[in-house]
Amino acid sequence: MKKIAIATVAALGAIALPAAAQAQDTAKPEVTIGAQVGLHDLSVDTSDPDLDGFDIDESGEIYGVFAAVDFPLGETLFAGVEGNANLGSGPIDAEYGVSGRLGLRTSGGSKIYARGGYQWVDIDAGNLIGDPDFDENDFDLDTTAGDYLVGVGVEVPVSSVVLRANVDTIAFDTLRGTVGVGIKF
Repeated sequence: MKKIAIATVAALGAIALPAAAQAQDTAKPEVTIGAQVGLHDLSVDTSDPDLDGFDIDESGEIYGVFAAVDFPLGETLFAGVEGNANLGSGPIDAEYGVSGRLGLRTSGGSKIYARGGYQWVDIDAGNLIGDPDFDENDFDLDTTAGDYLVGVGVEVPVSSVVLRANVDTIAFDTLRGTVGVGIKF
């Protein structure tokens, strides 16, 4: 009886092993690293009386990198994490953040997702108020602000390259659009 039980367990193991290996291949995380550019509108309230006399520049271009790791949660659903770091122009010196992603993968491999996380933005106060000679360090100002990020995005694969577009807001106070290209690993 022991021999039959051992043979049965061995046979079931031999049958289950390829199925487990195949399931592990489909559950393998997908890593994407790339570059992005965009426009970040800080949505400064220019009607604020404290800003009278200033030439407010509230939008700046951003240029940077991103890295994302997505984990399949079934045939079409996936969840992941993403980090980004950008340098800016105009009123933005730099920005960086991290977010979680949850979305759907189409049959063609495209991904549509929502994301939420936290983003820090380092403001160039001189460029924001239109006075490039203003140096926030002279006044010991902390010009880095952070808050929650909420957004949506889409990624479209073209061979091993990924084209992507995102629209985000930071605390529903700003609006940021980015486009990028990445490589899947």
